[in-house]
Amino acid sequence: QVQLVESGGGLVQPGGSLRLSCAASGIVFSFYTMGWYRQAPGKQRELVATITTGGSANYVDSVKGRFIISRDNAENTAYLQMNRLKPEDTAVYYCNAKWTKVPHDYWGQGTQVTVSS
Repeated sequence: QVQLVESGGGLVQPGGSLRLSCAASGIVFSFYTMGWYRQAPGKQRELVATITTGGSANYVDSVKGRFIISRDNAENTAYLQMNRLKPEDTAVYYCNAKWTKVPHDYWGQGTQVTVSS
């Protein structure tokens, strides 16, 4: 069975940092593009960042220069390093795995990130 297990969320002050982790099992991790999405209450789910199998990263404009997505294929884990956090970053963050030869994505359970003073 496929599992994406997220960790690292929590409450931080504006300007602080958090590192989210997504540990994958049940897939050939190196085949998959990994991504992080977020959703705030009453808002649409938003793609935050992706990283391809070749290590190319893309980010939504609002997090460019502040967030870094990475992956460790030996550990089957994706990460999202979040720096200089703002209150508007507050959301539930979801890990995503996608492979073009599979007709659906896999998702983690979500982890809450709250940025508040």
